[in-house]
Amino acid sequence: MELGNVLVIGNSGVGKSTLINAVLGESTSVTITRELLVKEPLPSKSDYIPFRMIDTVGFEPSLFKTRQSIRSVKRWSENAVKEGREDAQINVIWFCVDGTSRRLFSETIKNLTRATSLWTSVPIIVVITKSYSVPERTENRQMVYDAFKAQKRFSRNLRGILPVVADTFVLNTEAFAPPEGIEELVELTNSLLPEGVRAAKDDIEAYKLTRKRTLAHSIVGASTAGAVMVGALPVPIPDAMILVPTEMAMLNAITFVYDLKKDKNSNEFLKSMVSAGTVSLTAKTALAALKAIPGLNIGVSVLNAVIAGSMVAALGEVSIFVLEQVRSGKKTMEDIEWVTKVVESKLSNQFVEKVAELIKTATDQSDKKTIVAAVLELFTTSSK
Repeated sequence: MELGNVLVIGNSGVGKSTLINAVLGESTSVTITRELLVKEPLPSKSDYIPFRMIDTVGFEPSLFKTRQSIRSVKRWSENAVKEGREDAQINVIWFCVDGTSRRLFSETIKNLTRATSLWTSVPIIVVITKSYSVPERTENRQMVYDAFKAQKRFSRNLRGILPVVADTFVLNTEAFAPPEGIEELVELTNSLLPEGVRAAKDDIEAYKLTRKRTLAHSIVGASTAGAVMVGALPVPIPDAMILVPTEMAMLNAITFVYDLKKDKNSNEFLKSMVSAGTVSLTAKTALAALKAIPGLNIGVSVLNAVIAGSMVAALGEVSIFVLEQVRSGKKTMEDIEWVTKVVESKLSNQFVEKVAELIKTATDQSDKKTIVAAVLELFTTSSK
């Protein structure tokens, strides 16, 4: 039976290890790093407790130690993605809060956010530990609710707030608080595991996509710089055809980043994007409009550099959108008509207006680095 993973996290001293021991009793332990200890239920208990528990070093008043704790969880998470290990995905988060403190500081929730930044959809259970006083439990629940209310991410993922006594607490020779809430916590966790498995897969896919998008943007940046260099050469540019080699190299590189198959269909798909961005009526009209802006006080090389960089940046940004649609299965490499319309729409009047404003702010003293930065800022911002 495949086990899920429950991350147990919170401030130092809230009783995370005591809670884990109360749930698992005897267990097998696997140390992952100095900061993480993974405990598995014994085979005899795996039907009732079908999940591992990941014990973390608590957040401390010391900023250095807190950062260590955050990094350990982030490393665990990122390695799960890089290695493709399903047994290292986080499926449920137990966020432990000390029931005797009566306060939940916003910084603690921020630390939770930082540590679990990869797992944005995973269900969260707030476990109020050391919940010895029954009358105070309502107050503690309200404390947690109020603290999470302003946190859209966590309020969306919050699935329960459970007071728990993990170990017998002796008040005096005649009174004590017995263990309580453990069974309810396990049952709620079990009910959330299927949702958590799906959420972890979605979060991993989103994480991979973000990394790919970042790399794709860097390719667009490098290609834009190359286009600015080409445009600044002291040769006439009758049309955008001179940019074709740069654009094809850029699209091939981005296609590789998104792990898309290269075949006859993909080649035609990429060529259609380049054609729409260079020789289509829309592209030619946009190019002519930009070169005919009245009252310019810049030389041809600067003008051409801005235009060349803008056209490549625009195509690069729209190609990221297009290829993500293909990668997600929403579109295919055979949708030539669709991709042509998408690229041409990027070169609409709005494109001309934005680039025209950029051209008007340029001067003969504008160097290539400045032009590249201005072009990328324009198209990266407008594409979000």
